[in-house]
Amino acid sequence: MKIKYCFTNRHGGVSTPPYDSLNLAFHVGDNQENVIQNRKILQNKFNLQNIVWMDQVHSDNVQTVSSPQTKPLSACDAIITNQPNIALAVMVADCIPILMFDPKRNIIAAIHAGRNGTFLQIAPKTVKVMQKEFGSVPTDIQVIMGPSIHSCCYEIGDDLASIVEKNFSKNYLNGRMLDLQKLNCDQLIEAQINKNHIKISKICTCCNSDYFSYRKEGTTGRFAGVIWVEKSY
Repeated sequence: MKIKYCFTNRHGGVSTPPYDSLNLAFHVGDNQENVIQNRKILQNKFNLQNIVWMDQVHSDNVQTVSSPQTKPLSACDAIITNQPNIALAVMVADCIPILMFDPKRNIIAAIHAGRNGTFLQIAPKTVKVMQKEFGSVPTDIQVIMGPSIHSCCYEIGDDLASIVEKNFSKNYLNGRMLDLQKLNCDQLIEAQINKNHIKISKICTCCNSDYFSYRKEGTTGRFAGVIWVEKSY
């Protein structure tokens, strides 16, 4: 068994502006056939037969899957599996795509951690489900946070800044600029994840034109973080 993962960018697909070009989301207004073709491009590149997608709703709902799915999992923002050759995908355009894996037990997870999901602590809740349902030990779990909007660009209103300061800490704010990565990191450390097991991409999706950014572009596509366990034959 070998755990593999990737983060796509916006290049290499067939969608036209403003979804150019590897948009993987059906819900943003892109031509449906283009999205189907883009997903096939992703599958073919990594030889993925089964990708499980989510109907992401900025919640703290975590689901587990044990078989390939023909439709997106409804109303959830984290998925976990222990089955080989089932890839898990999370779509984003500024929110943090968090991928987790337990290399000792071949457990994998994909998490959509936007502002709401982070406030609801979806990442540590996913860790708890990995513990309860699959026997994972937090200190064994590895975490990768993919490209997302960073504090250089993520300005929030005074009301949200007050919520962060009241419920978490003013240490996550620089004025009204929110460090969503640090907040998720600290939540995971509190859930007993080893700090050295957390990798955070330095790419800011709002700064870097290689990625879709809802904050910068409004109507735009979505890229994905994908993780899977490749079965050895």
